[in-house]
Amino acid sequence: MKKYNYIITGTGASGLMLTYKMTMDPYFDQKQILLIDREIKNKNDRTWCFWEKENGSWDTIVSKNWNHIFFASQDFKDTIDISPYQYKLIRSKDFYDLIFKKLREKSNVTIAQEELVNLVDEGNIVEVETDKRIYLGEKVFNSVLLYTEFETQQKYPLLYQHFIGWFIQTKTPSLDTSTATFMDFTIDQKSNTRFMYVLPISETEALFEYTLFSKDLLAKEEYETEIESYLNAKGIEEYQIKEKEKGCIPMTNYEFRKQNSKNILHIGTAGGWTKPSTGFTFRNTEKNVEKLIEFLKKNNDVTRFENRTRFWYYDLLFLDFLSKENQNGATLFSRLFKRNKITTILKFLDEETSFLEDLKIMSTMPARKFIKMLIRRVFF
Repeated sequence: MKKYNYIITGTGASGLMLTYKMTMDPYFDQKQILLIDREIKNKNDRTWCFWEKENGSWDTIVSKNWNHIFFASQDFKDTIDISPYQYKLIRSKDFYDLIFKKLREKSNVTIAQEELVNLVDEGNIVEVETDKRIYLGEKVFNSVLLYTEFETQQKYPLLYQHFIGWFIQTKTPSLDTSTATFMDFTIDQKSNTRFMYVLPISETEALFEYTLFSKDLLAKEEYETEIESYLNAKGIEEYQIKEKEKGCIPMTNYEFRKQNSKNILHIGTAGGWTKPSTGFTFRNTEKNVEKLIEFLKKNNDVTRFENRTRFWYYDLLFLDFLSKENQNGATLFSRLFKRNKITTILKFLDEETSFLEDLKIMSTMPARKFIKMLIRRVFF
């Protein structure tokens, strides 16, 4: 059984980004790295969006960016200039192609197309079992969900961000490419938190995505019926569906780090790297990968990697609210966007605000309800 310095399981955003960033850092040039997944990804199976200021490390594969976003609810609508931020879109195939090209050029990186079965930390080494063999790794970074405790535990609320999206092409140029629809809550909420998300790539191409923050998933036909109705309401009747995508992202404050050990660190969704209150993953993952790269140069015990911040508590209160009053999610988001500067909102969601800025945002939320939830969390 060959021994590796680092084994990374799963080739989603977190696994690939971590491997890629390692290969860009000379510190890891002499380290043997194994990347394992049951499939070698090379298709557009998802779309990642994030906001950042000025130029970023992924600009060469950004398909489209916007300087304006549109927010709409029953009591507030606005097209908002997000400068100095840009809202950026990456198609997964471009991401996969860029990273796998780089990895295949590195003699210290091995890619194995196998399915992960089990991980065992033996104290000085980790046994990584796949459907074909067993590997040994000094450190393992796993992005494959091997456990379901987060779904059955009762301590923290669990919602899902679930969606189906259509990439359409219209017969005639009719789409405004200058603005991305961030959240359109004017659709029927049906006692949930539901919104449309629209990314116009060109005057004839766009992603229309029907999204919910809720506990229960829908039948496939319901998502697609709502997309079709939304298109009709926008006067878009002649179009082709070029691609479809779907997703289901857990939104929870469950402490995924409980599954970590001295030599095994769970990353990505399996490690709680998804922003619990919004489901945004890509930028959060990049930040965690950059921290992890520096951490590995100085530390041996990966259980010491993550620390809870005050933003964890904010997310918990927000999810408590959405879990108990899912039908009022649109109202909550409406207050957030109506009463705060967009740059402060984006900075807050990136967990980069000062405590004073946090307080200003909190003051625009339903104070009585949030205080009640806070008291329940502290004393019960």
